[in-house]
Amino acid sequence: MTNSPLVGLLILVTVALSAIAQTLLKLGADTQTLNIYLLGGVCLYGLSAIFYIVVLGKFNLSVAYPLVIGLTMIATTISSAIILKEKIPLSQWLAIGLILSGVSAIAFTKSA
Repeated sequence: MTNSPLVGLLILVTVALSAIAQTLLKLGADTQTLNIYLLGGVCLYGLSAIFYIVVLGKFNLSVAYPLVIGLTMIATTISSAIILKEKIPLSQWLAIGLILSGVSAIAFTKSA
């Protein structure tokens, strides 16, 4: 496992692309036709997958997967609240806090 700023940046780019893709897909899901939001969401998911493959080359799967998925859940929830104006209940914010603590525990654990 490599702990360099570049790898951290790769993880953040993967998460950002995935969260933006989710948001675009939600924006495009309201119509029955193919639209720019759906196309953009699918393209960003593909780009996110490419970055994730690079991340997998640098990290153990047991570290990479929970980091990327956990951070994506957090970023998507924030995006839902800010961009989509969804009301996020307190219980969901508490769950996001638990996810963040788990992601932090995994990210800052030294490998043997």
